Amino acid sequence: MADTVLYEVSDGLATITLNRPEAMNALNIATKVALREAAESAAGDTAVRAILLTAAGDRAFCVGQDLKEHIGLLAADRETGAGQTMSTVKEHYNPIVRALTGAPKPVVAAVNGVAAGAGFGFALAADYRVVADTAAFNTSFAGVALTADSGISWTLPRVIGPSRATDLLLFPRSISAQDALELGIANRVVPAAELRAEAEKTARALAEGPTVAYAAIKEAVAYGLSHSLAETLQKEDELQTRAGRSEDHAIAVQAFVNKEKPKYLGR
Repeated sequence: MADTVLYEVSDGLATITLNRPEAMNALNIATKVALREAAESAAGDTAVRAILLTAAGDRAFCVGQDLKEHIGLLAADRETGAGQTMSTVKEHYNPIVRALTGAPKPVVAAVNGVAAGAGFGFALAADYRVVADTAAFNTSFAGVALTADSGISWTLPRVIGPSRATDLLLFPRSISAQDALELGIANRVVPAAELRAEAEKTARALAEGPTVAYAAIKEAVAYGLSHSLAETLQKEDELQTRAGRSEDHAIAVQAFVNKEKPKYLGR
């Protein structure tokens, strides 16, 4: 894995860190490949019970596509007629978003600075966003004559509604951390100096929780967004039956009766 993305697993928590602070964590090809590998590894590792997605530096979470590299790739496409540049959506962005949204475990994003374009999309792919008070969000795509990618046309309308999402996509602009909190983009806003500690505390609390139930909650919410009430009720029955058979549920019930704090196993 490239050193532009750091990956560490500790006590059930996988921490994925974008590590190009000098480039505001912009996404060149090496970084996209490494991020895809890290996200897929964390999602598929049964020893990982929660994922923390963050970034190095204090200026940016991720400003999206590395446009300096992108310009060179576009020029090469014009010379060869290969048209390979925009395959990055299929090869990189889509698998990253699928891994984060589909992971059967909670994903926390610690947004330390500007999250723009695909960086915004990756933050929205997380289940919970802890945001520094100095951070900001920007869709950015229309500003470089592109449409939405990195799942943002699906996630953003579901977070803030289709009308507001369309507004932000048509008229890209900086959204402050406080405005993001009011819109529902941020779940919590904390002082920048406390971001990493608070986000890690949140992610570790989730890693120690009933992760079988968390996986079912993620699946239920995603399913309910695109299915009828009748279909969703049936899915809830299926998922609740699965959760009810888990060791974690038995542990939780016994701990409640004994007035103890449950120690979940994640199974």
